[in-house]
Amino acid sequence: QVQLVESGGDSVQSGGSLKLSCTASGYTYSSYQMGWFRQVPGKEREGVASIDSKGRTTYADSVKGRFTISQDNARNTLYLQMNSLKPEDTATYYCAAEGAIVVAPLNAGEYYYWGQGTQVTVSS
Repeated sequence: QVQLVESGGDSVQSGGSLKLSCTASGYTYSSYQMGWFRQVPGKEREGVASIDSKGRTTYADSVKGRFTISQDNARNTLYLQMNSLKPEDTATYYCAAEGAIVVAPLNAGEYYYWGQGTQVTVSS
C-alpha cells in the first residue's frame, strides 16, 4: 500500500516561512517523480514545485525564488521550504508521487498517489 503523509502546515504572517514535509512508504521512493500542489476551495489544483528521480526541479512562476523543493531519499521524505510567504499562498498543500514518466510535472493529472493535505494560512 502506497501512503504519503504531509505535515508542517500552520498559520503565519505575511513574510514568514514554513517548511512542509511528506513522508512516503509502500514503494521505491527514489525512483518516483514527486510534486507539491495546492488548492483553494472552488479552484483547480495548482502545481507548485516538482522534483524527479535525478533531482531536477520545476517551479511555478508564482513561487520561483521563494520556495525550494528537496528530498532526502534515505528517509523517504520530500520537503517544501517556503519563504517570503504571501496571503495568496494560503491553500491546502498536497504532496504527490508518480512512478511513470511525467511530461508536465506541474499538472496534477500526471500524478497517481496523493497525500491527505496540510493547511497553510498566511495573514496580512
